Amino acid sequence: MNVRAHLLGTGSYLPERIVRNEELANLVDTSDAWIRERTGIEQRHRAADGELTSDLALAASKAALKDAGLEGGDLDLIIVATATPDHTFPATATKLQAALGGHGFPAFDVQAVCSGFLYALHVADCMIRTGGTKKALVVGAETFSRILDFEDRTTCVLFGDGAGAVVLGAGPDDGRGVVATALHADGRQHDILYVDGGVSTTQTAGFLRMEGQEVYRHAVTELTNVLLEVMDKAGLSVEEIDWVVPHQANKRILQSTAKKLGLDFNQVVVTIDKHGNTSAASVPLALDLARKDGRIKAGQTLLLEAMGGGLTWGAAVLRT
Repeated sequence: MNVRAHLLGTGSYLPERIVRNEELANLVDTSDAWIRERTGIEQRHRAADGELTSDLALAASKAALKDAGLEGGDLDLIIVATATPDHTFPATATKLQAALGGHGFPAFDVQAVCSGFLYALHVADCMIRTGGTKKALVVGAETFSRILDFEDRTTCVLFGDGAGAVVLGAGPDDGRGVVATALHADGRQHDILYVDGGVSTTQTAGFLRMEGQEVYRHAVTELTNVLLEVMDKAGLSVEEIDWVVPHQANKRILQSTAKKLGLDFNQVVVTIDKHGNTSAASVPLALDLARKDGRIKAGQTLLLEAMGGGLTWGAAVLRT
C-alpha cells in the first residue's frame, strides 16, 4: 500500500507583546502610513525577555498535538525549521523533544530561513512515505527580533516572532495529505538577504540585511514558477485550488503572485497585517489560523509557498 503524510493537527503561538507601527516610529524615521502602504503590516509580536525560540515552539507544538489527539510520546520524528535557534548546538528540536516527553527518535533542525517550514515539511513527507516515520511533528519557530537592527527602518519594521506547528501521520494514499512538493535554492543571491554575523565569521549573531527591491523581484517570479511547478506535479489546475497559504513577507508580493496565477486574492490567507514576517513560522501560523477560524475545511486543496534567504524557495500541495 502506498503511504502518504496526512495532516493530523495544527497549532500556533504568538508572544503576548504586540508592537504596533507607531511604537517603531518612535525608534526610526518611519510612520504607520509608510509601513502599511509598503508592506501591509499593522503590528507584529515580540518575544519577552528570556522567552526563547524553543519556548515558542513548545507552545505551538502542544497545541498541534492536542488538535491531533496525541502526546509527545506518540511521535517518532521532530523537525524544527528555524534561523534563530536557542543555541548554535544542540538543535532546538532536541530541546523540544525533551520538553514534550519524548526520547530516542530523530529530532533535528532545518535552516532555510523563511522557506524552512516547506523544506522541513518535504523531509518529513519523504520519511513518512519511505516507511521510516509514522507520526511527525514539523515546527516553524522564530525570534527574529533578536537579529534586527533597530536603526535600519527598511528591515526592523518587517519582522515578528512566533511559532506554528503541524502533526503529520502515515495514512493511505487516498488523496489526502501532502500531495506534492517542490524546493529550490540559488546561492548566487546570497547577498540580497543575509545576516552579517555568524560563528565562523564574526563570532556574533549579527543583524539581518536585505536589498528589498531585489528580494521582491525574485519573489514574485520564483514563487509564481514554483507554484505552477508543484501544481503540475500534483496534476492540478488553478481552478482546483481552494486556498493559498503563503509565507507572509509583503502584502504586495502576495497580491502580485495571486494575480500572475489568476487566483482571486480572497483565496489567499493573509496574516501579515497582524503577524508581520515571522520567517519559517509564517506558513504554519497562517495554516493554523485559517483552520481554526473555519476558512480551511476538510477535503480542500491548499497551496503552500515561501521564499527566504539563500535564496531558497519552495511550495507544496496539501489536501486536508
